[in-house]
Amino acid sequence: MAEHSPDTIAYEKAAYSHQETKNEETAHEAAERGHVATDKYGQPLVHFDKAAESRLRLKIDLYIVPTVSLLYLFCFIDRANIGNAKLAGFEKDLGLEGYDYNKVLSVFYISYIIFEIPSNVACKWIGPGWFIPAISLGFGICSVCTAFVHNIHEASGVRFLLGMFEAGMMPGIAYYLSRWYRRSELAFRLSLYIVMAPLAGAFGGLLASGILKLSHFGGLHTWRMIFAIEGIITIGISLLSFITLTDRPATARWLTQEEKDLAIVRVKSERVSTTEVLDKLDTAKLLRGIISPVTLGTAFIFLLNNITVQGLAFFAPTIVKTIYPKSTVVSQQLHTVPPYVVGAFFTVLFPFLSWRMDRRSIFFIISAPIMMAGYIMFLASTSPHVRYGATFLIASGAFAYGALCNAQVAANVVSDTARSSAIGTDVMFGNIGGLISTWSFLPFDGPDYHIGNGLNLATSSTIFVCSILLYAFMLADNKRREKRDVDGELEGLSVKQIQDLDWRHPAFRWKP
Repeated sequence: MAEHSPDTIAYEKAAYSHQETKNEETAHEAAERGHVATDKYGQPLVHFDKAAESRLRLKIDLYIVPTVSLLYLFCFIDRANIGNAKLAGFEKDLGLEGYDYNKVLSVFYISYIIFEIPSNVACKWIGPGWFIPAISLGFGICSVCTAFVHNIHEASGVRFLLGMFEAGMMPGIAYYLSRWYRRSELAFRLSLYIVMAPLAGAFGGLLASGILKLSHFGGLHTWRMIFAIEGIITIGISLLSFITLTDRPATARWLTQEEKDLAIVRVKSERVSTTEVLDKLDTAKLLRGIISPVTLGTAFIFLLNNITVQGLAFFAPTIVKTIYPKSTVVSQQLHTVPPYVVGAFFTVLFPFLSWRMDRRSIFFIISAPIMMAGYIMFLASTSPHVRYGATFLIASGAFAYGALCNAQVAANVVSDTARSSAIGTDVMFGNIGGLISTWSFLPFDGPDYHIGNGLNLATSSTIFVCSILLYAFMLADNKRREKRDVDGELEGLSVKQIQDLDWRHPAFRWKP
């Protein structure tokens, strides 16, 4: 479903409150395609009916969020089930020794990092309504193929392809949702699919333990059944999503024309000097999204955070095994579930509060000490119960960053193109952290894993410091921007030149 610009949208109107006729006409004209929905100082020209907005938002929630959440659930399961397979004999059957398991994990992140930004640009170009189901189908097939590998080379090849397909998933969904929601609403909606990461840890453990109770699946046994069955489920969901996912508000069959107009203009009204919601791919805007100081600062925080998040996904079963070495494999799988459930609660709670407050940076600062406390407990105690309790704190602080970081970079650029590259950059940095995580828990470091846990204590402490510095920068720079002469700086510039300014526009303000 290819994108076109100007937008293939007949008329961008809005539901607005009844004011005097002259004001209504001005607002209506501002909402038309080719016209701005804000004045040159960034103030919206359109007044909205709050009840109509609320009804529209609920409708979008019910039609869009469940599908992308389910896709992301199995995306994360297909990525992280290798941790469950390890407990069920993956290493032994493939003859992996020493650092071979870490190498197999690393290959996934190499392709993931390489294809991150290109995938999000492709998502914009092709259209998320087709792109997201297509890559979901790709990684579902790769998961099934993993059931048939017999050595490290075959396993590494399939994991490389898995990373290539999954690279576009997290940033693609984040970019897709930014087409439908306001800045303040986005973090909470992102959390509703990102919460599938900790739930995948919980559900993945339950599903793996259930699958392992089967005697066989066709000619497959033990860990091979995990990859095959979970991959087949992913393929089925991705085929359905080709039908259920709607590319953008203008093509949504389940919205009335008035609702389509409202959906478009309420997003447009938050973007200074924007005349079209879905703009053409533009190199200047792509670079604006990548080199924004808030994008880079947030992406670095997400990199550090992902060392913890991805480390938990891959090594939680191994860590639980060291805490409860005498338990059965199924019991060890089940012990990985409760920390993820608690983590899932905080993954939704913090972004929900972020939505109500229209703030994100403060929750960066709050979450970091929770992770720090967990790693301090793990390092300071040898008690199995204390260490198990520490995994609850770590999961509680770590998982909310996925929604908050993507919402932060999306809120702090203007154009659709810049938003796609900013989110792609954020997630690319995050997966560099994922690559580091594959080498943070090494075989010789067990069972206490002082290096891995010490590294994660250092990263969570750095997140705390960087979050405070980024917040301070945004507040200080906003004060400097208050003194800029908007009229003087924009004088003589064409409409395209003004739009290409993006976050450099003198009326733009950072949204912490």
